[in-house]
Amino acid sequence: MGSMQDPAASGARREAFRALHTEGCFVLPNPWDVGTAKYLAAQGFRALATTSAGAAWSRGLADGAMDLHAVLAHVAEIVGATSLPVNADFGHGYGADDEGVGRAVARCLETGVAALSVEDATGDPARPLFPLAEAVARMKAARAACDAAPGRGILVGRAECFLTGHPDPLAESLKRIAAYAEAGAEVLYVPGLTTPDQIAAVVRSAAPRPVNLLLSRPIGLTLDEIAALGVRRVSLGGALAGVAWGAVARAVAELKAGRFDALGGRLPGGELNRLFGG
Repeated sequence: MGSMQDPAASGARREAFRALHTEGCFVLPNPWDVGTAKYLAAQGFRALATTSAGAAWSRGLADGAMDLHAVLAHVAEIVGATSLPVNADFGHGYGADDEGVGRAVARCLETGVAALSVEDATGDPARPLFPLAEAVARMKAARAACDAAPGRGILVGRAECFLTGHPDPLAESLKRIAAYAEAGAEVLYVPGLTTPDQIAAVVRSAAPRPVNLLLSRPIGLTLDEIAALGVRRVSLGGALAGVAWGAVARAVAELKAGRFDALGGRLPGGELNRLFGG
């Protein structure tokens, strides 16, 4: 794992990140390596989030295939790349039980992340979601670890009902985020929302806690329209990494056909050298 961050600096990042959630709506983009983290910071974004998918793909792995050691090293790398607060995508908490989740979350917070998300998807198709009581116990363990960190780490509670094929995903998500809020989640997150009515229902149920909206593809809404629904932050998950891979795939398809036109869409090396050399 990367080096531990200075506790005072970590606390300051957590305070700054918590303040971002008090009003308005901000975009929380997801870099997958040091270069993309530095690039996004240079574009004026006020915080960053890791992406389990983007990180895994950059290592030639499927999403979810990185172990705890690899995830912690990656999170530390992104935290160390800039001075911005970072929200870690921390899967289901990397613990077989609630005590294991608490220990893993404490280790993640040592990297200096401002926040981390814990989800209720098990990764097991036979039982896609943790039973609610078990998911709540895991969230409470994560909350205790966050409370012990300098500046109190920010806990994001994720209900994965839409992404795991639940038969009534909205109703189940609303029930679960209410329980996660009571367990100490400060930000609530339901990946897979695609309509204004779904988004508004989650915002109402979560209030007064802020809501994160995942946009992995266009859903026909602008940032202003999303903000008007009451969303506090918008993250992109692995979407930016997917855009990058899409550009590579298109360029390679042209190369295989004996053409080089796609190379005209590259970002000039001089521009990147100036950015990273400054």
